[in-house]
Amino acid sequence: MFDFSFFELVVIGVVALVVVGPERMPKVARAAGLLFGRAQRYVAEVKADINNQLKLDELRKIEADMRAKASTAEHLIIEETQHVEQEFRDVADSVTPATAPLVLEGDAVAEKPAEPQSPPSTEISAVASPQLELGLDSTRPHQAEASSK
Repeated sequence: MFDFSFFELVVIGVVALVVVGPERMPKVARAAGLLFGRAQRYVAEVKADINNQLKLDELRKIEADMRAKASTAEHLIIEETQHVEQEFRDVADSVTPATAPLVLEGDAVAEKPAEPQSPPSTEISAVASPQLELGLDSTRPHQAEASSK
């Protein structure tokens, strides 16, 4: 901190010994050491506070930047979602629904009710049925005998 050589410190010590006296010199040296220690701790605390404030300011800037980026991303996602939704609506509007054929009944025109569609085939292959694999299917007894041989 200060640029004192050893010789300068010895001169200061001799002058302090002459001025203070040999009886009070230990008490003065102890008090000076305590004051010097307090001053060092105070300077260290001030440096730490300044560093903490600088870090806090930096973190606040980062937080503001991240909030701005998140807001921008949110707006982009909303716009893109609305755009895709509009495209789906346009496609849905462009597809014409299949209408039932009209049947003339007297003077009035009525829609012929749509014929119910048959459900898709529900046949299960022998490989897909665990009962058939094990030969436990009761509807086909000959297959169970063949698989056990």
